[in-house]
Amino acid sequence: MDASGGVGTAQGDAGGGARSAASVVGLPATEIAALVRAGEVTAVDVVRAHLDHIEAVDARVGAFRVVRREAALLEAAAVDASLTRFALPLAGVPVAIKDNVAVAGETCTDGSPARTAGPESRDHPVVTRLRKAGAVVVGITRAPELCLYAATDGPGTVSRNPWDTALSPAGSSGGSAAAVAAGGVPIAHGNDGMGSLRLPAAACGLVTLKPGTGVVPGGIGADDWSGMAVNGALATTVADLAVAHAVLAGEDPAPPAGPGRPLRIAVSTRSPVPGVGADAATRAAVDAVVAQLRAAGHTVVRRNPPITPAAAAGALVRWMAGAEDDAEFLGIDRAELQPRSRTHARIGRVVRRLGLVRPRTQERFRERMTRFFDDVDVLLTPVTTGPPLPARPWHERGFLANITANARWAPWTAAWNLAGIPAAVLPAASRPAGPPVPVQLVGPPGSEARLLWLSGELERQLPWRRYAPVFDPTSPAAG
Repeated sequence: MDASGGVGTAQGDAGGGARSAASVVGLPATEIAALVRAGEVTAVDVVRAHLDHIEAVDARVGAFRVVRREAALLEAAAVDASLTRFALPLAGVPVAIKDNVAVAGETCTDGSPARTAGPESRDHPVVTRLRKAGAVVVGITRAPELCLYAATDGPGTVSRNPWDTALSPAGSSGGSAAAVAAGGVPIAHGNDGMGSLRLPAAACGLVTLKPGTGVVPGGIGADDWSGMAVNGALATTVADLAVAHAVLAGEDPAPPAGPGRPLRIAVSTRSPVPGVGADAATRAAVDAVVAQLRAAGHTVVRRNPPITPAAAAGALVRWMAGAEDDAEFLGIDRAELQPRSRTHARIGRVVRRLGLVRPRTQERFRERMTRFFDDVDVLLTPVTTGPPLPARPWHERGFLANITANARWAPWTAAWNLAGIPAAVLPAASRPAGPPVPVQLVGPPGSEARLLWLSGELERQLPWRRYAPVFDPTSPAAG
């Protein structure tokens, strides 16, 4: 704050305001933070400019459940006044938080209108780490009920994909992905229990990393969906993602170190769901990445990971149990759930009663997948079978319609949640219209840095457009 008690401006806080604050909207988080640290622009003006952009575009996208305008400007002023601003890796960077972790002073609904608890008294650990790094929470993003589904919608609202508003931004971190792809924030928090970071990244042309189990603090719902769900971030550049991941993991941000040798990379396009396969554009994107990897000197071999029916069932029963476990944990009356979620929770109760969530299933699969990486460094796969699902009120449709759509569109993600190993998603090619075409990189336990390094190499070799054209904040026509 300035001496009069109001929120300061670029001229008064950071020593000069040498750059127009509006021009920072659309810059990567790393560049915004560098400008704020150097005093070339204030955190207050950065945050205000992003809030104005959100106000201009979010009515068409529906990314945010809550926009924290006044609170965010006060938090930005505190960053400007901080004596350690020069050392903050995310100084003044606006971020969005998915509506299933606590933000102090805000209500956390887990995407369910049936949750009526009051404001949270303290931040979730990942929010604490982001704020400690200098990030400013500008809003809470939408999620489907109990974060169960691959499209983001609810009563009275359908979140839309900035690349094509007739399509969904996917789920369950769909609101966060839409917020980033529309330029509202350069990075956003999300989490991933069956693909809930990777599918929105795939749908919205973003880059993300699902960390391995235990790398980033969990605490998502009752028990992280029996250990499958992890927190992470969505971004438009690998450098931004690397900084966000380091902050969330409690590490000092640094460019991911290369392996110092060519990698041996397995590629598999076989779908774990019988009768479902990738479309031509997705297969072509995988082939383009393979060609680039070989041109860079890496060895690429065709090899399918051993995803057994038992492993698939192990992920499925944890997903089912997660609905009941989280509803109980959050104190939600099951009768108040959407019909699809009510059925989901009912099946989850049966799963728990029969003892079908078996730790040994998870342990065996993790051991098997770790052995798969004994002689390969990375696995390359598709992410989805084709373009995102339509943007529609999926919550009005039944349980079978929802889970069938999820399974047919996104068969390549859930296995890595069960195994607890890291997986990254990045754009790899363009369709004639609509969102970019994604690919997935998977690695053994502890390979987060390797996946980030390889993603960065592919970003340099196969650069992608960072924002959806209509919503690109760097374009004069945006907004």
